[in-house]
Amino acid sequence: VAGVQIISSGAPNSAPSVRIRGTGSILGGVDPLYVVDGVLTDDIRNINSADIVSLDVLKDASSEAIYGTRGANGVIIITTKKGRSGKMIVSYDGSAGFREAEHLVKMANAKQYATYINQASINTGNGAVLVDTSLTNTSTDWFGTIMRQAFEQNHNVSISGGSDKINYFLSAGYLTDEGIVTNNNFNRFTLRSNNEYKLSDKIKITTLISYSRGNTQDVNLGTAYNNAYHAAPIIPSKVNGKYGNTSAYQNVGNPLLDIENNDNKYLENRFQGNGAIDYKPVKWLTLHSGYGVELGFNNRTIYDYQFLNDTSTFLIPGGNQKNNLSNLSVQNERNTRWVWDNTATFQKSFNKNDVTFLIGTTAEKIITAADVASRNNVPSDPDIRYLSQGDPSTQLNNSTADERTRNSYISRLSYAYDKKYLLTATFRADGTSLFTKKYAYSPAFGIGWVISNENFMQKQKIFDNLKLRVSYGRVGNDNIPSSASTQTITSNLPYFFNGSYVTGLAFAGIIDKNIKWESTDEADIGLEFSILKSRLSGEIDVYDKKVSNALIQVPISGVLGGSGLIYTNVATIDNKGIELSLNWNDKIGDKISYTISGNVSYNKNNVVALNGGQAIHSGSVGQEGNTTLTANGQPIGSFFVLQAQGVFHNQKELASYVTKSGTAITINGQLPTLGDLRYEDVNGDGRIDDNDRVFAGSYQPKYTLGFNGTISYKAFDLGIGAYGTIGNKIYNGKKAARFNQKDNVEASVANDSWTFKNYATNVPRANLNPIPQSTYFIESGDFARINNLTIGYTFPQTLLNKYGISNFRCYVTSQNLLTLTKYSGFTPEIEDGSPIAPGIEFNAYPTTRTYAFGVNLTF
Repeated sequence: VAGVQIISSGAPNSAPSVRIRGTGSILGGVDPLYVVDGVLTDDIRNINSADIVSLDVLKDASSEAIYGTRGANGVIIITTKKGRSGKMIVSYDGSAGFREAEHLVKMANAKQYATYINQASINTGNGAVLVDTSLTNTSTDWFGTIMRQAFEQNHNVSISGGSDKINYFLSAGYLTDEGIVTNNNFNRFTLRSNNEYKLSDKIKITTLISYSRGNTQDVNLGTAYNNAYHAAPIIPSKVNGKYGNTSAYQNVGNPLLDIENNDNKYLENRFQGNGAIDYKPVKWLTLHSGYGVELGFNNRTIYDYQFLNDTSTFLIPGGNQKNNLSNLSVQNERNTRWVWDNTATFQKSFNKNDVTFLIGTTAEKIITAADVASRNNVPSDPDIRYLSQGDPSTQLNNSTADERTRNSYISRLSYAYDKKYLLTATFRADGTSLFTKKYAYSPAFGIGWVISNENFMQKQKIFDNLKLRVSYGRVGNDNIPSSASTQTITSNLPYFFNGSYVTGLAFAGIIDKNIKWESTDEADIGLEFSILKSRLSGEIDVYDKKVSNALIQVPISGVLGGSGLIYTNVATIDNKGIELSLNWNDKIGDKISYTISGNVSYNKNNVVALNGGQAIHSGSVGQEGNTTLTANGQPIGSFFVLQAQGVFHNQKELASYVTKSGTAITINGQLPTLGDLRYEDVNGDGRIDDNDRVFAGSYQPKYTLGFNGTISYKAFDLGIGAYGTIGNKIYNGKKAARFNQKDNVEASVANDSWTFKNYATNVPRANLNPIPQSTYFIESGDFARINNLTIGYTFPQTLLNKYGISNFRCYVTSQNLLTLTKYSGFTPEIEDGSPIAPGIEFNAYPTTRTYAFGVNLTF
């Protein structure tokens, strides 16, 4: 979809990051709202994709305004399947296949590693031999050790049908997804019941109910990936049940032990339901009342096994990777969300006028709570692995809770005259429990002109449809922590009073009581058309989306007697863009039909004004500090680093590295030498330091592109989908961070680093120390990917009729089949996490390629 960027991780049960028309907030949340059969939610991982019948994306503020404060970052409406009158239909959809890492970073092998580290010791150390070359007979591929080819399967069965009075749809689904990392597994079971009851011509009752149970075996990906990147290849991973001791050789743990050391299970139970009644007292009036609820009951248990840094665990004792005491941590989570809608819809057509007017109220409440407890010395046997079996003196307890409510009044008028002139006007008032000023208002309007229906267009032969539309709307955003606007108190704090220690209370911090909604104003102008007997259709949109009163954190003034940061509304963010979509649909003869569709979107993100707030530093990488800066005139989370200019190849280049006055330029107080990176002295003071940092792009792409194509020939069908981005940057944080002198390096660094023989390279000389953060680590994030390629065959109906089968199709498919990119890391799609520190690759889950075989069967 034009204007929509989806960043997916290959990790099982991970939620994708979705950005609609750019990033619209710094701290107020940037994820869209999902509406599933009328139930508002922030997470759709519980939905069986086989149950989905349609997915609609609301991008402009005029269409989002009906959802008010919840629609500031866009709205994705998901509708699941319903039953239809007729005979019962039984369907089965299933697939099975395997997943693998599409691309892995190649690390230096044992000989490359030894050569590099020992040369680095000569270059930047004391010249000692740090790697004994006699140990290079072992060459461990640490990423290969902790990763695997993973099996996945997905099975779905549904029953649907109905009569004039009752329609029903029942489905069950089971999915298993092994992660490409050892011990990382996920399985999910889903149930759905969508029913509709027509009690009379005036009364209809709808019930939409779903249940999902997900079970995830998690692993410590952050530590394991980081250690696999840095661990020395000369250490074996595991021999005869004992681990190679990387921590005895360097300050990095054994990645395989990182994974096998704990048993981390996460059990999720989610229930979603929506019950509604529609009453039509007269033909032109519909009264609707719907109650939607989402309940979550989750449990996480983390068991860390006991292991010592002796020969009972390691081939060679020593080091600091150990766990002297076993530990069990148990967390129980309870989440409740309900939404109650009551609306009246007036619909009337007379002469050439069509009028629809909706008015109503909606209320929402969200409650979350979690209790955590842990103990040491809990037995490892799963049958007796309970807190009660641990040491009571080591018991730790904690709990969290949050509650927020919203109450809203909504109205929307839709008017059409003679099917030529269209008007939509929306007004919504949202109240929230989060702010002192409770209410925000969302007005919006949209005007459409169907030009092709005008009399003067009837004789033209070019356009089958031509429509111009203009819209404007305002929506809010209250997606902040409750603690940002509510004064909280910390209890049980010890202090000295009257000769003894007692406990008391203290305010947790200072808050801005005038904090209020973020406000998004968006204007959009669009043109829709179809030509050539509707074979070619398209749409173009130009928009300007401005967020005012954006929330940031600013330092607390010392005159207030406090310290730290405080949430307040002092920023303005602008997203401007253009979107273009084209679709072609045609046939070749009677046997071949095909479709081609594509879209391209341009978006420019800009922090217009921090209004007195300080620029925000973030994106910490290793020992060299932050890499991003959110400041006026730049995209949110822009990279702010030194400007690298290649390496010093020869003495002539070193001699010319001086100021205008001829003074030699120093880098962090040291004179550079051959093979060092050269940096631009931006302020001309002769010293390379943080004052020479420059803006060097951001992770937000300038262009996103999408492509879809289908072709069918007789019983065969082929579908392809592709996606790409242009203009985004990635900071290769794993390459930049160096925590130990004996850390491994990438094979390309080991092979191409500067030497007197390889003096023409732009890879700096072998180095034991961290390198300052600079554009040297910033790479292009441009990529193009084949997201999906599917080839199917549908068996002839004459054959199926003999067995009572109405449809039978089998297919082979591949997801993420091919990615074209220059980025050297695991994947050019980095989950952005915080909007102010996006696009930094530390522990990115590699893009996974999937091959599968599936069937669609209907009786």
